[in-house]
Formats: sequence, structure tokens, C-alpha cells
Amino acid sequence: MHELFAFFVKHSKWFIFIFYVGVSCVLLFNKNPYQHHVYMTSANAVASSVLAASNSVYSYFNLRETNDDLNQRNAELQSEVIALRQQLELMREDQIADTLQLPDSLKQYKFIVANVISNSISKPYNYITLNKGAADGVREEMGVIDQNGVVGIVNVTGNHSCRVISLLNSNLRLSCKVKGNDHFGSLVWEGPDPEIALLQELPRHTVYQVGDTVVTSGYSAVFPEGIPVGIVMADTQHRNENFFTLHVKLFTDFSTLSTVQVVDNRKKAENEALEAKDFK
Repeated sequence: MHELFAFFVKHSKWFIFIFYVGVSCVLLFNKNPYQHHVYMTSANAVASSVLAASNSVYSYFNLRETNDDLNQRNAELQSEVIALRQQLELMREDQIADTLQLPDSLKQYKFIVANVISNSISKPYNYITLNKGAADGVREEMGVIDQNGVVGIVNVTGNHSCRVISLLNSNLRLSCKVKGNDHFGSLVWEGPDPEIALLQELPRHTVYQVGDTVVTSGYSAVFPEGIPVGIVMADTQHRNENFFTLHVKLFTDFSTLSTVQVVDNRKKAENEALEAKDFK
């Protein structure tokens, strides 16, 4: 206490000076309108600067919270966009399914519309992934077509997706024939051109012309008879003693593949059961 009193006594001149300066400023700015106006203007400017600086500091330290809030809002908006896209896609699939006009011979088949998730065309063994799976009625060994022709055969299924052996896969052999002709052979792709396949093992006496359409033979439960595959190209036969091969230009453009239909043969199980009895 003694030291504090000594401090005030020692610096009493400065305290008296500050007191009189304060009183003078009060008298000056309160009694004179011009000085009062200058004071208020300057004080407002200083206060505004201080508030702006304070707000900037607060905003800086609040950036993380603001960023988290924006990210949350973006996530909610993205979820809404995805939900809307799914609804539009379902409406589009229903519209495509409604436009499929099937002849009486195809009434036993159901077509499941699906979209391509991934696709390859430049490998020796190409595969396609679709956004439909077992939960949508897709099973292994179902055929896949698009609006132009044959695409491939399902070989692996998940709950909501499936993998398709593309027609551009040298492991896939498809029973086909020249339209209007009962003789059939095996269609196989040997690469590297994604537009050309080979129709092999055609009997030597098969009659055809350049430009004829190649279609599925119907000799399997995968594809119905008459699904377009491609057209016969000019001067492409290779003959041996009993069979020859045709080069076929495929109808399906695998480089732009987007929407397909999975072929569900409702009588497949019945047909396979009958074939098993015949084999026994």
C-alpha cells in the first residue's frame, strides 16, 4: 500500500496533466459545435475501423465452422440431385419398356431395362457392367441387347449390378444364322476391330448374299430367334472342305453403349428341364 501511494505521489504531475487534458477535451467538444462534429466523425471512423478489424478476426477464426456448414449443405443438395436423377432414370426406363412392341412369338420374354456403368472394347476379353442385378430380376446366363442388336450375356450378378460378357470377348460364342436361311454357325469376335466379328462353321452349301442380315438362331434359351446381329460383308468367306466363315459387321456400336435390355426367358427353366430329360 505504501509503495502504491509513493507511485501516485511520484507521478502526480502526470495524473494532474491527464486530468486537465481530459477536462479540456470535454469542454472543447461539448461547448463548440464544430469541434463536436469533428470529434463525432473521427470517433465514428475509428470505431468503424475497429469493428471491421474485429469482424475480420472473428470471420477468420470462424472459417472452419462456416466451411463445415457449406459442406453439409452441399452434401444435402448432392443427395437431392442424385435422388432426382434416379427418379428421372426410372421414368425413362418405364418409357422405354412401354415402347417395346413384342410379336406373339416373344411374349414369353421379359425385357429389363438397364444402364451401362462401365464398358471396354479394346481388350481381348471385354466386359460390361450394368446397374441392375438380382434384386431387379437379373440372373446369370441372361442375354443382353440394345436397340440395334446383341450386346452380350450376363455371367456374374450382384444385388444391384451385374457383369456381362461382351460380344467383343473371344470366349463368347453365339449361335447365329443368315436371315432367311436355316443353316447356323457360331459367331465369335477375334479382334481387334470392335465392329467386325466372324460367323464360323457355316455349312458349305449355305446360300447368302453380301448385305444379308445375320440374326440369332434361337437354338438356345438365352436369345430368342431373329435378334439382329449384323450384316454380311463383301468377299469375306474362307472355305475349307466342309465349312466356311463370313465376316460380319456388327449392328451394335459398343463405343457409345448406354441403355440396354436384359432378356428374361420365362420358359428357360422349363426348356432346360425338358432338355435334361431328353439327355437322360
